[in-house]
Amino acid sequence: MSGSLNVVSGASSGSSNGRRRGKRFAGVPKKCWCGESIIPLMSKSTPNPYRKYFRCLYAATQRLENDEHIFKWIDEAILEDLESLESKNASIEQHVKEIAREILSLEQEVLDRVEEVLAEEKTKMKKMMAVIFSGCAICVVSMVLLVKKW
Repeated sequence: MSGSLNVVSGASSGSSNGRRRGKRFAGVPKKCWCGESIIPLMSKSTPNPYRKYFRCLYAATQRLENDEHIFKWIDEAILEDLESLESKNASIEQHVKEIAREILSLEQEVLDRVEEVLAEEKTKMKKMMAVIFSGCAICVVSMVLLVKKW
């Protein structure tokens, strides 16, 4: 609760209006449309005893009723925030799965390319070894022929 303000409502209804200038909003309110901060209070009404709610500071201090300043049950606000977070979480999970699939695809692509380059290098190495072997064979044959000639 806020500082020294200890306002308790005796006329809270059973449902939140959760509005900003007539427009409904979801979740925990941050500020009222009038610019005032929002404070948590507790209902002392018969239909909602001890039920907590958010209220515009100005409306609470002026004890306004049936106005357009913020009034929202805390349990409803938290439930709306939770539902919003669940939706966002599901979206993030889907995005992470897509990224994981893309990473696997890229890893496979890199692996395929590495294997391709490795095969090319093996072929080049075999050709080089054949050239070296042929060169050595020619050198040996040439030396043998030269030695016989002498």
